[in-house]
Order: sequence, then structure tokens, then C-alpha cells
Amino acid sequence: MGPVSWTVLDAEDVVWLRDQESFPAAARIAAVSVARRIGFDEQRCAEVALAVSEAATNLRRHAVDGALLLRVVRTRQDAGVEFVTTDAGPGMADVARSLTDGTSTAGTLGIGLGAISRLADTFRLHSLPGRGTVLTARFWTKEADRRQAASADPLVEGLTRAITGEEVCGDSWAARLVGGPTAGSRTAGSLPAGTAADATPDSSSGVLGWAELTGLRPPPFTGSALPGRRTAHDATTGTGEQALMVLCCDGLGHGPLAGRASQAAVTAFRDSKAQDPAAMLADLHRALRGSRGGAVAVARIEPASRSVYFCGVGNISSFVVDPATGVRRSLVSAPGIVGHQMPTLRTVRQDLPPDGAVVMHSDGLTERWNASDMPGFLDHTPLVAAAQLLREAGVRRDDAGVVVAKGPW
Repeated sequence: MGPVSWTVLDAEDVVWLRDQESFPAAARIAAVSVARRIGFDEQRCAEVALAVSEAATNLRRHAVDGALLLRVVRTRQDAGVEFVTTDAGPGMADVARSLTDGTSTAGTLGIGLGAISRLADTFRLHSLPGRGTVLTARFWTKEADRRQAASADPLVEGLTRAITGEEVCGDSWAARLVGGPTAGSRTAGSLPAGTAADATPDSSSGVLGWAELTGLRPPPFTGSALPGRRTAHDATTGTGEQALMVLCCDGLGHGPLAGRASQAAVTAFRDSKAQDPAAMLADLHRALRGSRGGAVAVARIEPASRSVYFCGVGNISSFVVDPATGVRRSLVSAPGIVGHQMPTLRTVRQDLPPDGAVVMHSDGLTERWNASDMPGFLDHTPLVAAAQLLREAGVRRDDAGVVVAKGPW
């Protein structure tokens, strides 16, 4: 195993849009609003709007049960717009041909996918004929794109989606680099829409406060990035001294109170000095007292020792997946509710296979998914893998949250 470049991004899932009559227009308007909010110039706003409109139009014309997520991604210096589309079919038998201008099955000019790939700074597409397609596209300003060009794909990414009828999701995820002399402050994760993403952090701690996260205090900053926030970094793992810790949380119930509980877990995860999953769960238990509480799982990934250490409480499903064989090994959580009823905590170890993935999700996704049913999904970025899992196993009757960590380890 060679050195691993660690890159993580903060993500604020802004809005999910589902296929309907006004889908392309609604997606375009929402995309322009998000792009302007983070400081894109009018030309770049127009390019984002065109790409989003093309993606929504494709879903409208060709897909079954299409959905589009708009979100903001952030590094320490920059903010960008990202969208993710998912559908339930019919899929593409020849992705390369579908990306070629002039290819259409609906009698149109056939330039939609090609235009999106040219306009986006990062473009990924994974399609399963007969099952569905996932597309992701990320947009930076020109200056930010030059800075991001030297960065590797993020090592860990996740998605959250609120239950039908709610605007706030009670699920969340986060990740942080630990083990090095300054690694404990290197964090990423999901943020609640309209609250934490534009907040100025406490300069002494590098994290967002409870009041900003819950909306009880207006965010003091509305610029394009998070000054001083240590959210996206590159580091090298090769000595065994550094590792990645990943959190997945499902706040009890649904709606704003569940969202507050899960975001309190994210804040405590970032604040904690713990580097062992069981010790981290103990810190989170103290932080969630007085809230609804929730199901929480924490994994520590050590590529140098090919180890995954895990501790979980409640109904979070966690697996180590071998992409070479499709075999998944369960990481079992204990019964309980973090913040209310805690069992005796114990960290367990599982082998990390070469290029293996760690998948964690709430019960908003069923466990009845198999890697063999989604050939090649772990060959793509963690975001594509997470989106395929959400498409394949997500349910609309509950909040859904999924996070995937994978790298060339």
C-alpha cells in the first residue's frame, strides 16, 4: 500500500427535488439561488443552471422515479455547488456512447450529458441497465478549481434525505482525521440546510456552536467559505499514526427535533478528543443528554494496519465491503439510545481488505442490498457509491442517511 492522500469536504444538503411537471424549471431556479448565495458570478451561475436544467430534463424524459439533490460543498477556502441525480431505470447500456453529443433516444439533439460533463469541474456517472443511474457534478469558481485540481477525490462522502413531508432530516454523518499532531481538528460532514453552512465557527475550536447549528442564533457570516474552519485537508498515511474516524447518526423520530439531536452528535464528534470509537460514543452520550437522543455508530479506519475499529449503539447498519468479491462483513451495534440508554461499550475490530469500503447507514435504507447487484459501484467515488446505495435501498417512509469511506488502501 502506498501513501494515501486524505481529502474531505463539508457538505450541506440543501434541497431534494423529485420528478414532476415543473421539475426542470424548479431545479434551475434553485440552482441559481444556491450559486448566487455562495458568491458565484453570473456566468458561472448560468453554467450551473444550464447543467442542472439538462440533468432534470433528462430525468423527466428518460427516467423512472427521478430525483435531484442540490447541495453546497466547502473547503477551508472555497465553496462550490454540487448536484446528484438518482433514478430507478431504465439505465444506460453504453455510458460512453450516451456521453457523446448527438446520441439521443428521445429525438432530441442529444447534447445534455455531454454539456454537463463539459460545464462541471468534476463529473461522475454510474449506470446499471434495468436498475438505475447515478450522476454527480461539482462546480467551483475558476480560482477555486485551480486550487482543487491538485486534490484527490474525497475519501469519505455521504448523503441525507428527509422523510417525505419533512424539510429537516434527522440523520447526519461526519468524518475527521485523527492520530497526527494536528489531525484531530480535520473534519467533514453533513450540515443542516439553511443553518450551519454559513456560520462563522468559534476560532478557538474550529467547530460550529450549538446555537448556530440549531438556528437559535443567526449565523454571523454569509460569505462563500468558512474562514478558519478546518474542513478539507490533505495528509499522508503511511506510518500508522493517522486514521479516519467516521460517524453516522440517526436522531430519534423525525423533523426538527431529530435534526437537532443528530447535529448535536456531529458537533460533539468534532469537539471530542477521543480517538477510540467506544470513548467517542461515551462523549456523544453526554452531549445528547436532554435531547431526543439517537442511534449512533463510529468507525475508525486504519489503512496502515488494515483495520477497522467500530462501536455502535442503536439501529445503524455498518459493513466492511470487499470490492473484489462483493463480500460484506457486518459491524454489529448494541441495543440502546445514545443520550438515554447506553449499554456497556466495546470497540470491535474487523479486517480492512485492499481497496475496501466502510458503509454506514440508518434504517432509512434497508439492509437487503448486495454489492453484487450493483457491479462497479465501488469503483467510483464515495459519493457515487452512497447515491447508488440510497437509490437501491432507500425508503421514503423514514429519514435516510448513508456515508461511504473508501480509498486506495
